[in-house]
Amino acid sequence: MGPTAAGKTDLALALHAHGGVDLISVDSAMVYRGMDIGTAKPDAATQARSPHALIDIRDPAIPYSAAEFARDAKQLIAKAHQAGRVPVLVGGTMLYFRALLEGLSALPSANPAYRAELEAQAATQGWAALHARLNEVDPRTAARLHPNDAQRIQRALEVHHLTGQPMSRLQNRSATEPPAWSLVKIGVEVGDRARLHQRIEQRFQAMLDNGLIDEVRGFYNRDDLHADLPSMRSVGYRQVWDWLAGRIADDQLGYRGVVATRQLARRQLTWLRREQGVHRLNADDAAVQDRLRDLLVGVLD
Repeated sequence: MGPTAAGKTDLALALHAHGGVDLISVDSAMVYRGMDIGTAKPDAATQARSPHALIDIRDPAIPYSAAEFARDAKQLIAKAHQAGRVPVLVGGTMLYFRALLEGLSALPSANPAYRAELEAQAATQGWAALHARLNEVDPRTAARLHPNDAQRIQRALEVHHLTGQPMSRLQNRSATEPPAWSLVKIGVEVGDRARLHQRIEQRFQAMLDNGLIDEVRGFYNRDDLHADLPSMRSVGYRQVWDWLAGRIADDQLGYRGVVATRQLARRQLTWLRREQGVHRLNADDAAVQDRLRDLLVGVLD
């Protein structure tokens, strides 16, 4: 686990080459088919050599939630164990790790940044417009709320934004019990923040050079996709979508994409540094693969 652009995939591929492991992706954007360049998804040749489960399992029009990930990952882990193989989970979607390892509360806690975004939208569009949006994603909740009930409309949209599921479906669920597995938690980081920022900037520019705009344009032109879907809110995709819609100037696209990716990395690092029992590796260490194998002595052998 670790921040975007830290080198997690390369280490996972090295483990797979060692033998005896099944790779399971923990990435909320790689689950979507066609979202390849902007997610730095392993290419077809790499996946043929080192298959990653939970990649390309959904169309971008159909949201995939943390609860669904936890369910699917548990099944894949059990399958790996039954085959006598070691499941290796690799990715940076920390909510997915939390859902799998700790269980999910029935409803997520508040997200101040998204609430502020909704309030800004309401200031220009009105709460009735946001109520209409809620009716599209959670008609049961919308039916019991007045179009001017700002607080409850905001909360219901926030829950859908964070989970990909209607609040009406989640409210009667209790938190799940975390699994009792023997775990080796490995946090992959980069030596210093400046170096990580450099890698992020280089990678986003490479994505633009390799066709990210055309990739997003294909989604933008689809009638069944819109900017509020979890897939299209992914970092990089959201910025290119806004550029295509004329909301970002030509000379600002690269900057906005890099800033959004840095913000994501900061959130991932904050989560990682609060996590207990993590063995930390520096991806810039020339001996990082040897250190990784040292951590797994007795696990892979």
